[in-house]
Amino acid sequence: QVQLVESGGGLVQAGGSLRLSCAASGRAFRSYAMGWFRQAPGKERDFVAAISWSGGATEYADSVLGRFTISRDNAKNTVYLQMNSLKPEDTADYYCAASGYWSGSDSSKYDYWGQGTQVTVSS
Repeated sequence: QVQLVESGGGLVQAGGSLRLSCAASGRAFRSYAMGWFRQAPGKERDFVAAISWSGGATEYADSVLGRFTISRDNAKNTVYLQMNSLKPEDTADYYCAASGYWSGSDSSKYDYWGQGTQVTVSS
């Protein structure tokens, strides 16, 4: 069992930056692949980024490639999403998720989800 708690969301102007954190409790965090997803009002949940258990492999949605960076610190049981050059279209609730194997952008393969943190980017 893994519990996930996101933090770091907020209101930021276009062009600004935010760093989201996802703290995990429970055993064997380092054995889970992690992902970030987002859901804008009235839209489906979309993939943002994923990272392997070791951090050696990452994957990004085309819409965030070059602007967002996913990383993890297994000693702190935490995964991060550094978001730079934010755009109004990045406004959404951001969720982290954990999977027992590499799941990339497939949300159906993630076993555990956090409650989300809200990001609002003003123009």
